[in-house]
Amino acid sequence: MAVSADDRLRARNDLAWAISIGGIGVVAFAALLLFTWHFAATLFLIFAGMLLGVALNAMSDLLGRVVRLPQSLRLTIVCVVLAGMLSGVVFLGGSTIAQQATVLSNTMKSQLVNVKAFLEKNGIDTSYLDFINQEAAPSATSTPAAPGAAATHNLPSASTIASSGGAIMGQTLKLLLGTVSAVGHFFIVLFLGLAFAAQPSVYRNGLLFLAPARHRARATIIIDRIGWTLERWLIAQIITMAAVFFVTWIGLKLIGIQSSFILGIQAGLLAFIPTVGAILGGLIVVLASLASGWVAALSAFILFLGVHALESYILTPIVQRQALDIPPATLFAFQILLGVVFGIWGLALALPLMAIAKVMIDHFKVGGQPEAVAA
Repeated sequence: MAVSADDRLRARNDLAWAISIGGIGVVAFAALLLFTWHFAATLFLIFAGMLLGVALNAMSDLLGRVVRLPQSLRLTIVCVVLAGMLSGVVFLGGSTIAQQATVLSNTMKSQLVNVKAFLEKNGIDTSYLDFINQEAAPSATSTPAAPGAAATHNLPSASTIASSGGAIMGQTLKLLLGTVSAVGHFFIVLFLGLAFAAQPSVYRNGLLFLAPARHRARATIIIDRIGWTLERWLIAQIITMAAVFFVTWIGLKLIGIQSSFILGIQAGLLAFIPTVGAILGGLIVVLASLASGWVAALSAFILFLGVHALESYILTPIVQRQALDIPPATLFAFQILLGVVFGIWGLALALPLMAIAKVMIDHFKVGGQPEAVAA
């Protein structure tokens, strides 16, 4: 059957149109990847603010099950209670935290020096631990002169003074900029979290407005499912972190470790990062306990195993059984990937990002008809 010239022209036009659309899609996807890579830190910061907003909204919803109050008033009560708890910890334990942080820092440095010496004694290369001796280097180079030396030989030269002053200024400026950056990030996340929690429906409707009209119903289901999943995971994670903090703090205090409170705080905070956070927290606890002797270090290691078992086999299955169901190996591989590519932000936020991806995959895997979101 002969094909008319109009049909051939229409086929060529359709092919050209498909190629053009495909090319535009590839270019747009590459541009999106480049944008994400270049502004990854900013995007992670915004996502952290969204998570804080989801957490505040979840806690206000829990409060709404107890008292019948408007959402804005419930959110205000939650924020006031959290601010009061934080202020109480700082006011009552601020000096203790500062003292224990100093003791912990000195203990960690001394234990790292001991570990380095032990490895060198057994013929293991320790060049990657040379940063330990950086603080000791100035004191080593500034040993007093021999008694018979002239007094003028003890005076540093002008170039030495200038270079030392420049190094001090550089370190001071670096520390100042780092502090300002950390404080700025904290307030950015806090502001975004409060803004998202104050008017969640506004941002939800705005996000749905971006979806095409024919896909808006599906987008509504996906967004509601993501919000439901993140809310329950965050509540479960807060409970887990609090339990890890209290058990670690009380356990180390009973063992007799000096920095038990600050070690409990770091263990609770690191519990936010699954698997990797528990390993890192346990390593810090055991390393800090070595200063109190091998018995204390062994007791701290047994305590770490107990806390890890409590978190992995009791708390997580009980409080998170309705939130997430991600295989540990898959989660660990995704954490390592994001940690290598994006640093600490990727490592800390790998689980909620994977939870979002899992919700979307589950939605499309069952044909776009997931079960209804629980109230």
